[in-house]
Amino acid sequence: MKHQWKPLLLVSYVFLFTGSIICMNDVLLPSLRDFFKLSYVQASFIQQSFYLVYLIFPIPIAYYISRYGYKTGLVTALAVCSMGSLFFIPAFYFQSYALALIALFVISIGVTLVNVAANPLAALLGDPSGSHIRVNFVQLFSRIGYSVTPLVATRLIYGSSGSVRFHIPYMILGAGTLIFALFILFSAIPALKPEILKGFSFFSILKESRRYPQLFWGAIAMFFYVGAEACTAGFFISYLRDVAGFDADRSATFLTYYYIASSVVCVIGIYLLRFFSPGKLVAVFGLGMIAMYLLAVSTTTSWNQWYLIGMGAFISIVYPSVFSMSIEGAGSFTEKGSALVNTAVVGGAVFPPLQGWLADSLGVQISYIVPCACFVVIVAYGIFCNRQAVKSKKRTQGI
Repeated sequence: MKHQWKPLLLVSYVFLFTGSIICMNDVLLPSLRDFFKLSYVQASFIQQSFYLVYLIFPIPIAYYISRYGYKTGLVTALAVCSMGSLFFIPAFYFQSYALALIALFVISIGVTLVNVAANPLAALLGDPSGSHIRVNFVQLFSRIGYSVTPLVATRLIYGSSGSVRFHIPYMILGAGTLIFALFILFSAIPALKPEILKGFSFFSILKESRRYPQLFWGAIAMFFYVGAEACTAGFFISYLRDVAGFDADRSATFLTYYYIASSVVCVIGIYLLRFFSPGKLVAVFGLGMIAMYLLAVSTTTSWNQWYLIGMGAFISIVYPSVFSMSIEGAGSFTEKGSALVNTAVVGGAVFPPLQGWLADSLGVQISYIVPCACFVVIVAYGIFCNRQAVKSKKRTQGI
C-alpha cells in the first residue's frame, strides 16, 4: 500500500491549524457567554454562525476547486481563515457579539474550503485501497490541534484579573494561518485538479446522489454526526461547570483530555481499519457513544467527567470514516459527492440551539440527550455500510 507521504504531511498540517480553529468554538461558547452575559440559546448562535456556512458554500466551493485545483483551494482556505480570525480584534474592542458571529462565519468559509478540498486530496494521495487510512491519518492531526487548544486558549482568554480577552487566541491563529498559506503556495503539493464538471447545484447533486446509496445516506449520517459533535464539545465546559462544579481552567483541562483521548484512539482506529470494515467500527464506536451519553445524562457522580472523556475516545474515528465511506466508489462524482457531504455539516447549526433550549429549561445535563439521539442514526449508517462491504466482498469472491 503506497502513500505519497510528503504532500500528505503538508495536508495534515493544514488540518492541525483548522483543528485548533474549530476547537476554539468549544472554548469561545462559555467565554462569550461570560463576556456578553448570554443564555445558552444565545450562546449557541456561535455554533449556528459557524455551521450555517455549510448550507451555502460547499457547492460553490466544489466548483471553485474543480476549476482551480486542490492546492489553490488550500491556500485560499488558510487566507480566509486568517482574515476571519483577525476580525475578532474589532469584535473585542467594540464589544460586539454581532461582529464576533460575523468573524466566525468568515472563518467557517475557510474551514469549509479545507474540508471540501483536503479530504478528497488526502484520499487521492496514494493507492485507492488506502484512502480510509489516509483520511483518518490527516484527521488525526486535526485531533492534535483540538488537543492543544483548550488549555492554551483558556489561559490566553482569561487574564489574571478575571477579564475575558477572547480575541488573543485568534490573533495568534490569524498570523499563523497566513504564514502557512504562503508556505503551501510555494510547497511541493502536486497541482491535482479534478475534471471541471457541470451541474453544480444542490438539487441536481442531491438527485444524482441517489445513484450512490452509500453517499446519499452518508450525507444524512454526516448531518446528524456534526450536530452531535457540535453539541458534545460545545457544551462540554458548561457541563463540567454546572454539573461537576469545575472552574473554567479545570474544565478546559478535561476538554484537552477529551481531545487527547480522541487522538490516541484515532491512531488505534487507523490500525483497526486494516482488519475491520469502517462501517463495523462506526457502528461499534457509535454504540459506545450512546452508552457514554446515557451515563452522563442519568448519573451525577465523580465519574461524570470521565464519561465525557469516553465520548472523546469513541467519537475519534467517526467523522473521517463516515466521510470516506460516503465518497467511496463515487468515481467521477467524487467532487460533487464531497460537496454534498460537506453541505450536511450544517447539522452543526441545527442541533446546538435545540440543546441550548433544553439546557436553559431543564439543565445542561439533560440536554445531552440531543447528541445521544443523533448517534442512533450514525450507528444505523455504520451497519448499512458494513452490510454493503460484506455484499461487495462476496461478489468479488464469486460467492
